[in-house]
Formats: sequence, structure tokens, C-alpha cells
Amino acid sequence: MARWLPRSADLTRFCQKLNRVKTLEDDMMETSFNRCLSTIDLTLLGIGGMVGSGLYVLTGTVAKEIAGPAVIVSFIIAGFASLLAALCYAEFGARVPKTGSAYMFTYVSVGEIWAFLIGWNVLLEYMIGGAAVARAWSGYLDSIFNHKIKNFTETHVGTWQVPFLARYPDFLAAAVLLVATAFISFGAKVSSWLNHVFSAISMGVILFILITGFILAQPKNWSTQEGGFAPYGLSGIMAGTATCFYAFVGFDVIAASSEEARNPQRAVPRAIACSLGLATGAYILVSVVLTLMVPWHTLDPDSALADAFYRRGYAWAGFLVAAGSICAMNTVLLSNLFSLPRIVYAMAEDGLFFQVFSRVHPRTQVPVIGIVVFGLLMALLALVFDLEALVQFLSIGTLLAYTFVAASIIVLRFQQQKVDAPAPAAGGRPSPEPREGPSAGELKEYESFSDKLQLVDREKSKEHREPGQLKAAFEPYLEFLSDFYPGEVVTVAVVTLMVSAVCLCSILVFGDTHLHLPTWSYSLLLVLFSLGFLLSLLLIWAHEQQHNTQTFQIPLVPLSPALSIILNIYLMLKLSYMTWLRFAVWLLLGLLVYFGYGIWHSKENLREPRPQRVSARYVVFPSGSLEERVQAVQPSSQPTTGPPDADTDDCKR
Repeated sequence: MARWLPRSADLTRFCQKLNRVKTLEDDMMETSFNRCLSTIDLTLLGIGGMVGSGLYVLTGTVAKEIAGPAVIVSFIIAGFASLLAALCYAEFGARVPKTGSAYMFTYVSVGEIWAFLIGWNVLLEYMIGGAAVARAWSGYLDSIFNHKIKNFTETHVGTWQVPFLARYPDFLAAAVLLVATAFISFGAKVSSWLNHVFSAISMGVILFILITGFILAQPKNWSTQEGGFAPYGLSGIMAGTATCFYAFVGFDVIAASSEEARNPQRAVPRAIACSLGLATGAYILVSVVLTLMVPWHTLDPDSALADAFYRRGYAWAGFLVAAGSICAMNTVLLSNLFSLPRIVYAMAEDGLFFQVFSRVHPRTQVPVIGIVVFGLLMALLALVFDLEALVQFLSIGTLLAYTFVAASIIVLRFQQQKVDAPAPAAGGRPSPEPREGPSAGELKEYESFSDKLQLVDREKSKEHREPGQLKAAFEPYLEFLSDFYPGEVVTVAVVTLMVSAVCLCSILVFGDTHLHLPTWSYSLLLVLFSLGFLLSLLLIWAHEQQHNTQTFQIPLVPLSPALSIILNIYLMLKLSYMTWLRFAVWLLLGLLVYFGYGIWHSKENLREPRPQRVSARYVVFPSGSLEERVQAVQPSSQPTTGPPDADTDDCKR
């Protein structure tokens, strides 16, 4: 029976396959896409992804039901929290100017299976998000015409009462998605131009709302007679922050478009900063205007802005607000349809998803098959499914992506610069030739050794240390950590930090309500997990990190990504258990796709060296010239004449 159990070597190799990272090309500017997008194009794409129907609906809902006029503070805090995640995306987008967004960032730093799961969740996030916005677009337009479209459909097509299906088919929502899909398939420049038109109209309406609103403002609406500025207190402000946070989730479209930017090293960070700053300013100023025009407790949550103008005697302004809302929703639709096929393309290009989606049209230079297929799927979702129960998927998918991108920033910042392996020869077998002889002072690496065994003939320098190595100031106190390979301790510390963050947030969220912990154990667990989080943070900080002045780098690493991680985990744990249950089912489906297809077709398989017969011993001497002694026993790099299977078996024995 024991012979059926997997051997430890097989398990180790399997785990290595799951955690292998993507090897980047030397020239990352080379692409099959058309690099035609400027900083302004990317900025407007980001604004279009963030300033959608939330500006016209979310502000009124949070102001009336959650925070009152203090919704302004909620948006300020939410904007700062989003800035932590946005800066992580900005560094990766400038450093790795490839499409794929969070999927690509996780793949180059954390590992393959984690990248696939992030991409799998982002895929669902964009599909549900686009379909939900299309239904909101349809409902908003229908309300302008007194629900005549809905009544006509129910009368002539019929209704049904089936779980997870909408009450009636929404043909208008499906039609607008199909039209948007057609425009997106014409190329990045056409998509950008269309986004410019809708964004210009939307920003013009917002400017009108702000100017007219400040003219009509009445400061007494913040007075104590109307309930004061923060009627729900600090708890209402923080609850409003959790809701407002999701208004800023559209900036990742900029990172997904980095492979089509002319100068991504400069354009991506600038576009993310500008779009997030403008979107935050728009949300804050509209909240100020809205709560000053009419008392916050009299707002209509469904159409707060239009109702506020109507009550102040500007009924005609409601049509402008409706036009701005529809244009804003159009930009969100374009943002979703623009990003989704490019993430699918990145997964297919790496071999983790079906290869048909990696085809790029030679004339339009966009992944047309992915655009059409997922545009049709999105239209089908909007046509027949009840999306209200699925909308919370948007939250959990986005927060999970933010968490892994923040962790990836820490891991990548403390890693040594990787040297690309030689390209595989015909048949997928890597070239057996050793690398060219290194110059004085460089690392000398042999292909027949383990990837981590590097032969160096120089002593450690106190003046210059590689990224991932312990800082000289901490070596006397943490000398036992200096024996680890550079970056290994940081990776373990990042895992410990994330586990501590999950435990700490679980106690904060469930300690009183679900776990009913006594005060002493609640306090003790908070202290223990806080110490684990802080010690992990300090251990990471005690190591050297990369200092790259050529591209943008997020400041205060590892503190900034760590704050983003703990905030995202806290917000994820605040979601309902049904969201987590559906999320688990979707993850299981993703694992079936990965183990059934992705792991076998991954292009990183071609880069892995095949094991060869090695008949030599490597001896590490305590002194002397290590390089010269190892060269004496270095096996010949000529390929063996025996069959590959025999070589593999000899190595395993």
C-alpha cells in the first residue's frame, strides 16, 4: 500500500509547480497590442471606472441611512484607504507594464496557483459588475419613461418566479452590452475616444451640480436643529467608510491597460494618482452640496440629487442629472468590457486558460475573441439573472485582489533581481550550455545545480548588501537569519503577517457577536495577534530592499502595503456568510479548471530544466577558494546518451 503513496520528492516538485513565478521577458515593452494610450487616456479610463452611478445614488444612500452629512468624512477616509491599494497597483503597473492587472502582479511575485485564483475571481467580478451596471442603466432609463419598458416586457413576454433569475428578461440591458462590446472590439483608440465623450458629458454635469448646488446651499442644514453634522457618531462614519470604499474600485482598469500605454513607467502612476484624486474630490464635493441643499434626513436614497434639485424649484435640472448618470454608467460599462478580455488574454497567453483567448486581431490589435465571448456572457447575465444576490461578489473579489497585490509588493521589493534562464531549445529542453563567465565580483551560477545554489568567490560586503539580506545593523542580534537565502525570511514573515491579520480581524469582527468571548480572552487574543502582526512587520523591515529610481515606488514599504492588507481583510470579514459560501463554490470551480487545464499547459513548464544524470559530489570547504574547488568536481555539461526516463529515475534514486 505504501508504494501508492506519493514520495516526498514528488510532493516537493508538485508544490514547486504550484508556486512557480512567471519569468518576464528582457524587453517588457514588446507587445502584440497597440501602444497608443496617453496619460490623459488612462486617467479618463480610471475616472470612468470610479465615477459611475455611485456618485448619483451612493452619496444619498450613505448620507441618509448611515452617516448623515459626515458622509464627507467617510469618503475622505475611504479615499485614503483606496490610495494605499492604488499605490501598490501604480508601482506594479510601472515596473511590469503588461496587461493582466492583479493576476499578472501576483504571478511575477507570489506564485502560479495564487495568480490563477486572483485572475479567476477578477474575471467573475468584471462579469457581474458589468451586467449589474447594465441593469441599473436600463432601470434608470426606464424610470424616466414611467416604467413603460418594464410594463411592455412583462405584458408581452411574461414573468417567471425562479430562484437566481430576474423577474423578467431585461432586453435593454443586454442590448446596451452588445453595442458596447461592438465598440470595444474596434480597438483601444476607439474605446478611449468613446470613453472621452461620455466622461466629458459626465464631468460637465458634475460641474453643473457643484456650481448650482453651492449657490443653493443652506448651512443651517448642518445645524443641530437638523441633527448635526455627524448624527450617527463615529460608528456611522466608519460604517459609511466601508460602503464608500467600493466607490473607488475602478482604478485597476489603468493597470490592466498598461500594455497599451505609450510610456507606462510614467503614465500609469500619474494616471492612477490623478484619477483617484479627481474621483475622491468629486465624491466629497457632491456630498457637501447634497447635504447643504436639503436636510440629510429628507433625502430620497434612490434619486437623491434629482430629488434635491426638484425640491429647490429646479425640476428641469433632473433631466441633466439623469443624462449625467447614464453617461457615467456608460463609462463604467466600457471600463469593465475593456479590462475583462485583457485579463483573460494574459491568463491564456501564459497557458493557464484556454489558448483561443490569447489571439489578437492583426488589424485592431485587441483580443477580439475574448471581447466577443465575454461580452455575450455578460449580456446573458444581464438578460436573465437576478444580480442583486451576486453583487457582493464584487466586494470580495476586489478586496482579495487588493490583498494579494499588497503582499506581492512586499515580496517583490525584498527579492533579488532575477536572471532570466536560457531560452528552451527545440522540444522544450533547456540548453545545457552554462552561462557566460561572469565578470569579477558577480555571481557565478551553473544550470546543473539547484536554482538556489550560487557559487561566490567574494566575502560579504558590509557596505553593499543585496535585497532580501539582513541589514548590517541587525546582524549582531539576528545572526541566525543570515544563513537563509535572500528573501526567504521575508516571504515567511509576509505569510505570518497575513495570518496574524486574519486572526486579528476575526477577533475584532466576531469576538463579541459570534464567538462571545469574555473580556480577558478577547483582550489577550487582540494583544497576541497584534504582536504577531507588528513583529512580522519589524522582521521584514530589518532586511534590505530594492531601491529603483527608474520607476515609481510606493513609499513606506512594508508599512503601507501592510496597512492595506489588514484593512482589506477586515472589510472582507464584514461580508455576509452567504457571500463567502458562493465565493468558496466559485473557487472550487476555478481549482477544477486549473488542475484540469492550467497546470498542464502553463508556459513555465517549458522553462523548467529536466533532471539529468549527475555523478558528482559537491563539497563545501570551510576556507579557501570555493569557486576553484567546486569547478574541479563540476560535472560535464554535455547531455547524457541514455534515455530521459532512465536519467530521471537515477536522479530520484
